[in-house]
Amino acid sequence: MSFSTLLLRMRSSIWYLPSLYGFAAVALALTSTRFDSYIVHYESFHRMIPTFLFADIDLARTILSSISASLLTMTTITFSTILVVLTTYLSEFSPRTLQNFIMDQSTQRVLGIFVGGFIYSILLLLLLREDGTTTTFIVPSFAVLFAIICLIVFVFFIHHVTKWIQVSSLIHNITLTTMKKIESELTDRKEVHEDAPWEDWENDEIKHLPAKKLCASSAGYIQHININGIVEQATKDDCIVRIEKKISEYVDEDTPLLSLWVLSEHDVKGNYLKFISIGPEITPMDDIEFGLTKIVEIGLRALSSGINDPNTAINCIENLGKILTKLGKKQLPRSFHNDSQRNLRVILDKPDFSDYLYTCFYQIRQNGFHDISVLSAGIKALTLIAENNSPKIKEIIWEFTEYIIEGIDRTKLLSLDKRYINHKLEILAHATERTKSFKPL
Repeated sequence: MSFSTLLLRMRSSIWYLPSLYGFAAVALALTSTRFDSYIVHYESFHRMIPTFLFADIDLARTILSSISASLLTMTTITFSTILVVLTTYLSEFSPRTLQNFIMDQSTQRVLGIFVGGFIYSILLLLLLREDGTTTTFIVPSFAVLFAIICLIVFVFFIHHVTKWIQVSSLIHNITLTTMKKIESELTDRKEVHEDAPWEDWENDEIKHLPAKKLCASSAGYIQHININGIVEQATKDDCIVRIEKKISEYVDEDTPLLSLWVLSEHDVKGNYLKFISIGPEITPMDDIEFGLTKIVEIGLRALSSGINDPNTAINCIENLGKILTKLGKKQLPRSFHNDSQRNLRVILDKPDFSDYLYTCFYQIRQNGFHDISVLSAGIKALTLIAENNSPKIKEIIWEFTEYIIEGIDRTKLLSLDKRYINHKLEILAHATERTKSFKPL
């Protein structure tokens, strides 16, 4: 398992930040007791502190016992609240959205503060000792201050949960995260010089050559692919590698995972399977496609007969339009990866804009475009994408619009519905510069 995969698993676990806060609480408890001993030995410093902050051994133990019990109760309530939120996400939104709440740093910090406060109080209760020189202690005052902070954090957590339980806030959070991912990982199309078709001539040449197939070493889901590692190893072995499967796909021992074309007569010594991590479950990858999938699934749940909430589906469609508008302005990752000498080394098929567009709307079209309001929202989203993008994107948008028009059951549309939809389609045709080819319903 690669270090990046291990780090991703740690970050996706709910115990990650609470564990760090727990270790910090241990260090803080040891430091507090040392500070208490320091005050005892320096009388001048002892006089500067108000006397009401000190407590004898009996009062200190009573305070620390009460605080530790209270913080344990708060921690239990926090766990129960988190489970309620996760159950709501699982039943009403999408199983893929669970990680959004679990990996949210505010959620983990609240739980970490409560866990740290409990550990801090228990350790102080254990470490406090009365001897001949020490009869009063100041650390119970520190514990009281910590308890007040925990109470404030608990109120914040209640507000945090009431915000996250709203589906609109969840959709907004997923949209912002996905758009930040697009902005940070992809380059503007205007700033990129696309390779000429002949620069990847090896891709056509190897189609006529026999390939060596490498099968997966174990069964499971592909969790991570180290592209740079495969490129470096393929450069050393002077070969071209095609990755046959993508992240999140299931493979077993007989599934061809890699195809190798050796460009010269020699043995391939590299172990390419070590660059691909396979595990028993799908890793919650925080990538663009995964963010789009989560919004689509929320929209589909809203359109189901059990929930029947078209307004949430419309909200999902509007946010999908925002994401695709930004995505259309970016240069998407290439399927070909070259070495430093511009030689083709790794081939991994990547989705283009039409793939993203189809993935976002084909299920919503099938399950929701019989509703006039949902269909209208879909046309508005396509219009927004077309108005702010290049002629190539406009062409893709109009092609997809024709696909949507094919699926409309015109016999079920009343006269005013047709007039309304035709008006929206006319605006879309104007945005895609296809006014001449537009035919009203």
